[in-house]
Amino acid sequence: MLKKIILIGLVASAGYYYWHKHDATPIDLGKLAASTDVGAAEDAYRAHRSGSVLTVEGTVERVLGDDTHGSRHQRFIMRLPSGQTLLVAHNIDLARRVAGLTAGASVKVHGEYDWNENGGLMHWTHKDPLGKHEAGWIEIGGNRYD
Repeated sequence: MLKKIILIGLVASAGYYYWHKHDATPIDLGKLAASTDVGAAEDAYRAHRSGSVLTVEGTVERVLGDDTHGSRHQRFIMRLPSGQTLLVAHNIDLARRVAGLTAGASVKVHGEYDWNENGGLMHWTHKDPLGKHEAGWIEIGGNRYD
């Protein structure tokens, strides 16, 4: 029994030394986060996962009418390079309306992904007035809407 305790202590000490004293190159978390979004929407769709904050790029497939039930949302369908489509719901009670939304326009969206059987939904594409949620945005034609 004493040998097991000593062995566990040695393993724990070695682990502590490695994780806390090891001279490693620091990781730039900003670059890591930006690089992990490639394919993340496709992964979230396949896994039926919601709640991930992602940045996606694609083209406007179709512009839809505004959703006026509750908070008003400007809506459009975007197509990712993989072929996956996303419904983007941009709250225009909290952010300005996106100009230049036409089919075929290149668009970049940063927001929260929620799974649905049609490819998913991107929302929270604006600043949170309470500051409790990561701010999102939409970029199109060299302009950012947040």
